[in-house]
Amino acid sequence: MVLGLVITLASCADKNKPNYQYMPNMYEPVGYETYQGFDRENEATRVKLFGGVSEAMKPVENTISRGWMPYGFENTIEGKELARVNPSPLDSLQSTTNLAKGKELYTIYCAICHGGKGNGQGNLVKREKILGVPTYADPARNITVGTAFHTIQYGLNSMGSYATQMNTEEMWQVSEYVMTLKQDLIK
Repeated sequence: MVLGLVITLASCADKNKPNYQYMPNMYEPVGYETYQGFDRENEATRVKLFGGVSEAMKPVENTISRGWMPYGFENTIEGKELARVNPSPLDSLQSTTNLAKGKELYTIYCAICHGGKGNGQGNLVKREKILGVPTYADPARNITVGTAFHTIQYGLNSMGSYATQMNTEEMWQVSEYVMTLKQDLIK
Protein backbone atom coordinates (compact mmCIF):
# COMPACT_ATOMS: atom_id res chain seq x y z
CA MET A 1 0.00 0.00 0.00
CA VAL A 2 2.76 2.44 0.92
CA LEU A 3 4.65 1.47 -2.21
CA GLY A 4 1.57 2.20 -4.31
CA LEU A 5 1.19 5.64 -2.69
CA VAL A 6 4.86 6.50 -3.33
CA ILE A 7 4.58 5.42 -6.98
CA THR A 8 1.38 7.47 -7.43
CA LEU A 9 2.97 10.62 -5.95
CA ALA A 10 6.17 10.17 -7.93
CA SER A 11 4.27 9.79 -11.19
CA CYS A 12 2.51 13.16 -10.65
CA ALA A 13 5.78 15.08 -10.47
CA ASP A 14 6.82 16.89 -13.65
CA LYS A 15 10.57 17.43 -13.98
CA ASN A 16 10.04 20.31 -16.44
CA LYS A 17 8.05 22.40 -13.98
CA PRO A 18 8.95 23.09 -10.37
CA ASN A 19 6.48 21.70 -7.88
CA TYR A 20 6.58 24.77 -5.71
CA GLN A 21 6.97 28.35 -6.89
CA TYR A 22 8.00 30.85 -4.27
CA MET A 23 6.92 33.88 -6.35
CA PRO A 24 4.75 32.64 -9.23
CA ASN A 25 4.67 36.01 -10.98
CA MET A 26 8.39 35.59 -11.70
CA TYR A 27 7.85 32.27 -13.45
CA GLU A 28 4.49 32.59 -15.16
CA PRO A 29 4.12 35.23 -17.88
CA VAL A 30 1.78 38.13 -17.24
CA GLY A 31 -1.37 38.08 -19.36
CA TYR A 32 -0.50 41.24 -21.26
CA GLU A 33 2.75 40.26 -22.92
CA THR A 34 3.49 42.43 -25.92
CA TYR A 35 1.62 41.41 -29.05
CA GLN A 36 1.43 37.72 -28.14
CA GLY A 37 -1.00 36.15 -30.56
CA PHE A 38 -0.51 32.52 -29.54
CA ASP A 39 -0.60 30.21 -26.59
CA ARG A 40 2.89 29.65 -25.17
CA GLU A 41 2.04 26.10 -24.18
CA ASN A 42 0.93 25.06 -27.66
CA GLU A 43 4.18 24.92 -29.62
CA ALA A 44 2.58 23.32 -32.71
CA THR A 45 0.13 26.22 -33.07
CA ARG A 46 2.93 28.76 -32.67
CA VAL A 47 5.05 27.14 -35.36
CA LYS A 48 2.08 26.74 -37.69
CA LEU A 49 0.77 30.30 -37.32
CA PHE A 50 3.91 32.33 -36.77
CA GLY A 51 6.75 30.21 -38.10
CA GLY A 52 8.07 29.70 -34.59
CA VAL A 53 8.87 33.39 -34.20
CA SER A 54 7.82 35.15 -31.05
CA GLU A 55 8.10 38.87 -31.81
CA ALA A 56 5.88 41.91 -32.11
CA MET A 57 3.62 41.94 -35.10
CA LYS A 58 4.03 44.62 -37.77
CA PRO A 59 1.40 47.35 -37.95
CA VAL A 60 -1.11 47.33 -40.77
CA GLU A 61 0.30 48.75 -44.01
CA ASN A 62 -0.40 52.41 -44.86
CA THR A 63 -1.23 53.34 -41.27
CA ILE A 64 0.48 55.87 -39.03
CA SER A 65 0.63 56.25 -35.28
CA ARG A 66 -1.79 58.63 -33.62
CA GLY A 67 -0.28 62.10 -33.11
CA TRP A 68 2.47 61.55 -35.67
CA MET A 69 2.52 62.75 -39.26
CA PRO A 70 4.97 61.49 -41.88
CA TYR A 71 7.72 63.97 -42.71
CA GLY A 72 8.23 64.51 -46.42
CA PHE A 73 11.98 65.11 -46.38
CA GLU A 74 14.70 62.49 -46.12
CA ASN A 75 17.43 62.41 -43.50
CA THR A 76 20.10 63.65 -45.90
CA ILE A 77 21.89 66.92 -46.57
CA GLU A 78 19.72 67.36 -49.66
CA GLY A 79 16.60 66.70 -47.60
CA LYS A 80 17.64 69.35 -45.10
CA GLU A 81 18.21 71.86 -47.91
CA LEU A 82 14.77 71.10 -49.31
CA ALA A 83 13.30 71.58 -45.82
CA ARG A 84 14.92 75.05 -45.61
CA VAL A 85 11.97 76.66 -47.41
CA ASN A 86 9.34 74.49 -45.68
CA PRO A 87 7.00 76.81 -43.73
CA SER A 88 5.44 75.96 -40.39
CA PRO A 89 1.95 74.45 -40.76
CA LEU A 90 0.82 75.82 -37.39
CA ASP A 91 -2.04 78.30 -37.18
CA SER A 92 -0.63 81.83 -37.18
CA LEU A 93 -3.65 83.07 -35.20
CA GLN A 94 -2.48 80.99 -32.25
CA SER A 95 1.13 82.13 -32.45
CA THR A 96 1.29 83.29 -28.81
CA THR A 97 -0.02 79.91 -27.63
CA ASN A 98 2.40 78.06 -29.94
CA LEU A 99 5.35 80.18 -28.80
CA ALA A 100 4.48 79.66 -25.12
CA LYS A 101 4.30 75.90 -25.61
CA GLY A 102 7.46 76.01 -27.75
CA LYS A 103 9.30 77.88 -24.99
CA GLU A 104 8.18 75.33 -22.40
CA LEU A 105 9.35 72.40 -24.54
CA TYR A 106 12.59 74.19 -25.47
CA THR A 107 13.35 74.68 -21.77
CA ILE A 108 12.79 70.98 -21.12
CA TYR A 109 14.62 69.46 -24.08
CA CYS A 110 16.95 72.03 -25.65
CA ALA A 111 18.15 74.63 -23.13
CA ILE A 112 20.43 72.17 -21.33
CA CYS A 113 22.76 72.29 -24.35
CA HIS A 114 21.74 75.32 -26.44
CA GLY A 115 21.15 77.66 -23.49
CA GLY A 116 18.03 79.55 -22.50
CA LYS A 117 18.83 82.31 -25.02
CA GLY A 118 19.93 80.02 -27.85
CA ASN A 119 23.53 81.21 -27.61
CA GLY A 120 24.99 77.72 -27.25
CA GLN A 121 25.84 78.19 -23.58
CA GLY A 122 23.69 75.64 -21.78
CA ASN A 123 24.66 73.99 -18.51
CA LEU A 124 26.30 71.01 -20.22
CA VAL A 125 28.42 73.34 -22.35
CA LYS A 126 29.42 75.46 -19.36
CA ARG A 127 30.47 72.33 -17.48
CA GLU A 128 32.37 71.18 -20.59
CA LYS A 129 30.41 67.93 -20.81
CA ILE A 130 29.77 68.61 -24.50
CA LEU A 131 31.46 71.02 -26.86
CA GLY A 132 30.64 72.72 -30.13
CA VAL A 133 26.99 73.66 -29.60
CA PRO A 134 26.27 76.45 -32.08
CA THR A 135 24.56 79.72 -31.40
CA TYR A 136 21.40 80.35 -33.39
CA ALA A 137 22.82 83.72 -34.50
CA ASP A 138 25.64 82.04 -36.45
CA PRO A 139 25.15 83.35 -40.02
CA ALA A 140 26.98 80.36 -41.52
CA ARG A 141 24.24 78.01 -40.29
CA ASN A 142 21.39 80.01 -41.88
CA ILE A 143 18.78 78.44 -39.59
CA THR A 144 15.16 78.55 -40.79
CA VAL A 145 12.03 77.13 -39.20
CA GLY A 146 12.18 74.26 -41.71
CA THR A 147 15.81 73.34 -40.96
CA ALA A 148 15.15 73.61 -37.22
CA PHE A 149 12.28 71.13 -37.58
CA HIS A 150 14.41 68.85 -39.76
CA THR A 151 17.15 68.84 -37.11
CA ILE A 152 14.68 68.07 -34.31
CA GLN A 153 13.09 65.32 -36.43
CA TYR A 154 16.31 63.54 -37.43
CA GLY A 155 19.07 65.00 -35.26
CA LEU A 156 22.35 66.45 -36.50
CA ASN A 157 25.96 65.62 -35.60
CA SER A 158 26.05 64.77 -31.88
CA MET A 159 22.44 65.89 -31.33
CA GLY A 160 20.03 63.00 -31.52
CA SER A 161 16.48 62.97 -32.83
CA TYR A 162 13.68 64.19 -30.59
CA ALA A 163 10.91 62.64 -32.70
CA THR A 164 10.19 60.09 -29.97
CA GLN A 165 9.91 62.72 -27.23
CA MET A 166 7.69 65.21 -29.07
CA ASN A 167 4.86 64.87 -31.54
CA THR A 168 4.80 66.75 -34.85
CA GLU A 169 2.96 69.80 -33.52
CA GLU A 170 5.32 70.14 -30.57
CA MET A 171 8.38 69.95 -32.83
CA TRP A 172 6.94 72.77 -34.96
CA GLN A 173 6.26 74.82 -31.83
CA VAL A 174 9.88 74.44 -30.70
CA SER A 175 11.09 75.31 -34.21
CA GLU A 176 9.07 78.54 -34.18
CA TYR A 177 10.41 79.40 -30.73
CA VAL A 178 13.98 78.80 -31.96
CA MET A 179 13.34 81.41 -34.66
CA THR A 180 12.33 83.98 -32.02
CA LEU A 181 15.54 83.24 -30.12
CA LYS A 182 17.51 83.71 -33.34
CA GLN A 183 15.86 87.10 -33.91
CA ASP A 184 16.65 88.18 -30.33
CA LEU A 185 20.33 87.21 -30.74
CA ILE A 186 20.72 89.04 -34.04
CA LYS A 187 19.38 92.33 -32.61
